[in-house]
Amino acid sequence: MTDLIEETSSTSTATGSGRTRRQNIIVRFNLLFIFIALFAVASVTAPQFLTSQNLANLLQQSSLTGIVAIGMTVVILTSGIDLSVGSVAALSGMLVAILIGMGIAWPLAMVVAIMSGLVLGGIMGGLSAYLALPAFMVTLAGMQSIRGLTFLTTNGTPTTAEIPIGLRFLGAGSVAGIPVVGLIFVLTTVIVGLVLRRTTFGEHVYAVGSNAKAARLSGLPVQRITTAAYVICSGLAALTGVLLTARLTIGQPTANTGLELDAIAAVVLGGTSLFGGKGGVMGTFIAVLLLSVLRNLFNLLGLSSFFQMLVTGLILVAALIMNYVLDRQAKTS
Repeated sequence: MTDLIEETSSTSTATGSGRTRRQNIIVRFNLLFIFIALFAVASVTAPQFLTSQNLANLLQQSSLTGIVAIGMTVVILTSGIDLSVGSVAALSGMLVAILIGMGIAWPLAMVVAIMSGLVLGGIMGGLSAYLALPAFMVTLAGMQSIRGLTFLTTNGTPTTAEIPIGLRFLGAGSVAGIPVVGLIFVLTTVIVGLVLRRTTFGEHVYAVGSNAKAARLSGLPVQRITTAAYVICSGLAALTGVLLTARLTIGQPTANTGLELDAIAAVVLGGTSLFGGKGGVMGTFIAVLLLSVLRNLFNLLGLSSFFQMLVTGLILVAALIMNYVLDRQAKTS
């Protein structure tokens, strides 16, 4: 009788363990499963979706938002937020066009433009970290003032310049049919992912986001880590602005409006908690592609942009609810 009870208990435990593993797999890879299903639906409902030209355009269009979203992931992991990325991208895009128009070599102009983003990120991150100011308000002020500076730079008019071939290649070129900007997006994801998962700095980012007070009591330089996260985010936003100017061959002061909302949506949809300490760039990477595929499918089907906004918002809410439910189930199992 005892043997029967032990065998039954063992079988029950094994069954429960198998169920828990399945739930963990679903929780961990649910977004990937959704992306694969959406990709399959798009392939069936829109025959032109799988054409090489459409896939290349899809990757190119999603990459600029994706690069910013990767940087936003780092900030949100520290339990912060950066609303200024669109303005930073616009300013750096204008700056690189102005510098090239002045006769400065494009590699130097690109470095200066990206450095401007790093400096701005350091200022906003420093104000938030060292003065304990709310990141939402600091970056909101940055969004307004940096955009205003962008307009003042050229009195609100676009800046045209003869963009060199080398820079144009970065923004609009391709390698074996794959857009260069897409390769930059993938490379950025891999590098930031390795930094977060394989370095001490990455461990500190998660520690600060999980519990800043405990991290401080443990001797971690919380203020420097937080500031560094904003520097990374703004630097990648500046890179995005440069790449957009390289693609359009013009510096546009109104460019990248609303970029911050797209980036935050991708980060949250990718499973990174707005409270910090949980998530990663791979989820963000897949979420960026998922949203791009969805919008591309709507365009191919000729659906209204208003309908696109509605459905995209509903899918975002549904994905958040599903992540919450699956996470709760995994914790209680």
